[in-house]
Amino acid sequence: MTKKPSGGGLLAISLAVAFFAIGARSGASDHRYKDGEAVPLYANKVGPFHNPSETYRFFDLPFCSPENVKDKPEALGEVLNGDRLVSAPYKLNFKEEHDSKAVCKRKLSKEDVARFRAAVKKDYYFQMYYDDLPIWGFIGKVDKEGKTDPSEYKYFLFKHIQFDILYNKDRVIEISAKMDPHSVVDLTEDKDVDVEFMYTVKWKETDTPFEKRMDKYSHSSSLPHHLEIHWFSIINSCVTVLLLTGFLATILMRVLKNDFVKYAQDEEAADDQEETGWKYIHGDVFRYPKHKSLFAAALGSGTQLFTLTVFIFMLALVATSFYCQLEGPNWVRNLLLTGCLFCGPLFLTFCFLNTVAIGYNSTAALPFGTIVVIFLIWTLVTAPLLVLGGIAGKNSKAEFQAPCRTTKYPREIPPLPWYRSTVPQMAMAGFLPFSAIYIELYYIFASVWGHRIYTIYSILFIVFIILLIVTAFITVALTYFQLAAEDHEWWWRSFLCGGSTGLFIYGYCLYYYYARSDMSGFMQTSFFFGYMACICYGFFLMLGMVGFRASLLFVRHIYKSIKCE
Repeated sequence: MTKKPSGGGLLAISLAVAFFAIGARSGASDHRYKDGEAVPLYANKVGPFHNPSETYRFFDLPFCSPENVKDKPEALGEVLNGDRLVSAPYKLNFKEEHDSKAVCKRKLSKEDVARFRAAVKKDYYFQMYYDDLPIWGFIGKVDKEGKTDPSEYKYFLFKHIQFDILYNKDRVIEISAKMDPHSVVDLTEDKDVDVEFMYTVKWKETDTPFEKRMDKYSHSSSLPHHLEIHWFSIINSCVTVLLLTGFLATILMRVLKNDFVKYAQDEEAADDQEETGWKYIHGDVFRYPKHKSLFAAALGSGTQLFTLTVFIFMLALVATSFYCQLEGPNWVRNLLLTGCLFCGPLFLTFCFLNTVAIGYNSTAALPFGTIVVIFLIWTLVTAPLLVLGGIAGKNSKAEFQAPCRTTKYPREIPPLPWYRSTVPQMAMAGFLPFSAIYIELYYIFASVWGHRIYTIYSILFIVFIILLIVTAFITVALTYFQLAAEDHEWWWRSFLCGGSTGLFIYGYCLYYYYARSDMSGFMQTSFFFGYMACICYGFFLMLGMVGFRASLLFVRHIYKSIKCE
C-alpha cells in the first residue's frame, strides 16, 4: 500500500487549521454538555493535500448527506479562510458510543466513481469541526506497491471512519479521526459500485483541563529540534549584524573621520583649491529627486505598511507632508497615488485570483456580499483616515531640513563603472538582509502555504528587527560610496536598494515552489505567485522606506559636520 502521512503527519495537518479555526464557532457558547446531548458537528471542505488554497465544499463529492443540509452562517474571517460549514451526516452525541453504525447506503454511478477516483489520486483530505475542534483525514488511498506503471495503480475509498473523543466531566477536550484501511471500496474501474458508509464513536475520559485543550496544537513548533534550528537562524543573523556593524564602525566611520579632517584642512588652505569627494557635491546632494510624487507616495506606502498595526493615519500624513516638503504642486494627486500604490495592485491581483477560484468553483472564491463588506470597510475606515492624514500633512508647516544650500543647476555626474549602477547596487544591498532571514522564511512559508503552524513569534520578531537593522546599515554604506563617487542622485537609489530584499524574497518563492513543495495546478500556482507578489511588493515598499530614512539621517549628519558655502 502507498504510505500515507503518519499519525504525526495528520496531527501536523490539524495544527495548521486549529489556529485558523478560531472563528469557526459551534452552536454551544459554553461548551458544556449533558449525557446524550447533541454536540455541534460541521463538515467544512475538501481539497488536494498539497494545494492548500484549492478547496471545495464538502458535498461537492458524493458523500452521504443529511436529510436537511443546513448551512451555518459564517463570520467574515471564516469566509476569508474559505470555510463553508454545513451540517455533517454523523451524530456524535455527548458520551454516546457507536460501533460500525451505518450512515447511509448508496449506489455510486460511474460518474461518482470517476470523481472519487480523481480526488483520491490527488490525495484529497476532508475537514470538519466538532465543538470548535478541527478534524482532518484523507478520503482514500492509492495502492502503488510493486507497480511501476501508473496505469496499474489501484484506488480505494475509505468507507469507515472512527472518531476517538476525549472528555473531561461535561466538556469535550480532544477528537481524532481514523480511517479503517481494511474497510474500503475499489474505485479503479469505471463501473457502478454499491457502498455503505459507516462510523464508530469511542469516548474516553481525560484529566486535561478544558483551558489547555488547544495546547497540543502548538507543541510541534516547540519541539527541541525545531527550537535548535530557529536559534541557529537567530545566531546566524546576529553574527551577520555584528559583522556589518563592525564594518561600518571600523571602515566607514574611519573614512568619514579622515574626510572631516581633510575638509577642515582644505578650508584653512587656499580658497582656489578644488573640492573633491562627497563635499564636492554639497550643492546637489539635497536636490529633489525626479518623479517626486511617485517617490513620496512610495515612501508613504512603505511607512503605512511599517506602522499598519499602529495608525493607518501615518500613511497619508507622511506622504503628503513629505511631498509638500519637496515643494510638490499637486498634493491631492499625490494623496490618491499614495492610497492606490499598494492597494491598487493588491485589488487587481485579488480580482484575477478570485475569478480563477470562481472558475474552479472553489471555496476560496469570496462571495459578492463579502467583497462589498470589505470594500465598505476600506471606504469607511481607510479612506477617511487617508483624507484626514493628507489634510494634516498639507497644513503642516514643516519644511525640508537641508544643511546645505542647493545650487541652481545640477553638477554633471562623472562616468562610473558598471558595478556602481543601480541594478548591481540593488543586488548587493538585498543579498545581505535576505541572508539574515532566509532560514526563517522556510518555516513561514510552510505555515502560510502548507499544513504547519508557526507559533514562535518571539523569534519572528527578533528576525524582523534584525532585517530592519541590516537593511538600514547596508543602505547607508552604499549611499556613502555613491556620494564619494560624486553621484548626487541618491534619493531613489537608497529607496531601491533598501527595498531590493523584497525581490530576493520573491526569488525564494520560485525556489520554494519548485524544490520544497508539491503544489501544482493553475489555481494553486496563481494563488501562490499572485499573493506572494503582493507580499513581496509590500516588503519592497516598507524596506525601501527604511533604507531611505536611514540614508537621509546619515546624509544630513555628514553635511552638517562640514562647512558648506
